[in-house]
Amino acid sequence: MPEQDQAVRFTDAGDRPVAWATTGAGPPLVVGSWWCGHLELDWRNALFRRFSGLLGDHFTLVRYDRPGVGMSDPAGPLITSLADEVAALSAVVDAAGEKVTLFGGSSGGCAAMAYAAAHPDRVERLVLYGSYARGTEIATADARDSLVTLVGRHWGVGSRVFADLFLPTATPAERDEFVRFQRAGLTAEKAERSLAAVYAFDVRDRLATITVPTLVLHRRDDRAIPFALGQDVAARIPGATFVPLDGTDHLPWRGDVEALVRPVREFLGAGRRARRAGSPRHELSDRELDVLRLVAQGLSDQEIARRLGISAHTAHRHVSNIRGKLGVTSRAAAAAHAATAGLL
Repeated sequence: MPEQDQAVRFTDAGDRPVAWATTGAGPPLVVGSWWCGHLELDWRNALFRRFSGLLGDHFTLVRYDRPGVGMSDPAGPLITSLADEVAALSAVVDAAGEKVTLFGGSSGGCAAMAYAAAHPDRVERLVLYGSYARGTEIATADARDSLVTLVGRHWGVGSRVFADLFLPTATPAERDEFVRFQRAGLTAEKAERSLAAVYAFDVRDRLATITVPTLVLHRRDDRAIPFALGQDVAARIPGATFVPLDGTDHLPWRGDVEALVRPVREFLGAGRRARRAGSPRHELSDRELDVLRLVAQGLSDQEIARRLGISAHTAHRHVSNIRGKLGVTSRAAAAAHAATAGLL
């Protein structure tokens, strides 16, 4: 996907300008802003463009920079409250002009969850990756305080720490590039305040009120946001489907991107296919529905067998039959398809 395919526009969140970019064509898929981002610099990254192309296939992919970051008034003050984050997202959704699907990654997931809870009429579906409900659970108080202080006082060293944390499988050259990217997107003062805000976000009280179909994905060995926090988010959102992924990279455009995008694309497209073809609920037995619900919770064949009091071989056979009946090729795709088709 060439760089010139990105069109950058501006809208306003209150009295602050918000830069937003679009690529592709189709219904809008709005990707939430990360703690450190830059529309132009991100788009120069070949891995990022590839991920965007895979994720936004058949959609108009909408991305934005938070006020005070990247191309959104970088000389202005940084927004740090969850309310302001939601206001910026709301301005972009309004600019997109219709009902949207939201993709919230990392701290951007907090704003996406809060917006979906408050505006279910504007959200078609919600996808969360590497997310959390309460920032203080990301690390111990001492670790959080130390990292915030390091970023504020020694941003050069702090940006290197984040490169190691976010890109554990990267080459030295790739980490050097990410260090430069972070320092171009945020000053030391803004990086310190932005990181403190990440730890301060708390959306636990919003999650039980989310009614839109929701898919939650998390890599098992994510070094930035612990895997258990993604499981917690899925458990708190009624009817959410949880898809565990292998890998250590926090950034979704790194690592096994296909394994991440595959269930997302299935989730985003399954609802439309179900509406055209009708629900396949009648094809699944009661036992298969029980198994499918456990698959959607991320349980393995062995765990399903223990939960239902059956053999692992029988559990595996049920999963295979379910995938065949739903016409999908993976457990994650089966769970995502079932969620949007109303099977769970």
